[in-house]
Amino acid sequence: MRLSAAIPIIRIFSVDKAKQFYLDFLGFALNWEHRFEEGAPLYAQISRSGLTLHLSEHYGDATPGSTAFIPVQDIDALHRELNAKHYPYARPGIETVDWGRQMQVPDPFGNHLRFCELSGQ
Repeated sequence: MRLSAAIPIIRIFSVDKAKQFYLDFLGFALNWEHRFEEGAPLYAQISRSGLTLHLSEHYGDATPGSTAFIPVQDIDALHRELNAKHYPYARPGIETVDWGRQMQVPDPFGNHLRFCELSGQ
């Protein structure tokens, strides 16, 4: 038996705002989109550098206000990249915590992506 990495499902409420944040600001690629029919809620997969997320407009998928913990190498490079984009709704900073250095980035829907460069990694 083999277990694979989990894929967090992130609840979204606006496709346009989600794309602006996840694709334009965070630099994810859109892998696919699915709707059961025209006008139905969106379910999509995005990815970046080994990280896969699912975005869902479906009622009952995920809990708004959730946090995803994302291990990262070279958090300083990610920090520089994001802040160079001058995204009007976020200017994330890096904080030192007992387990490493982390940068928490809230999305437009109250979810948080907690990027962390773990100590000793």
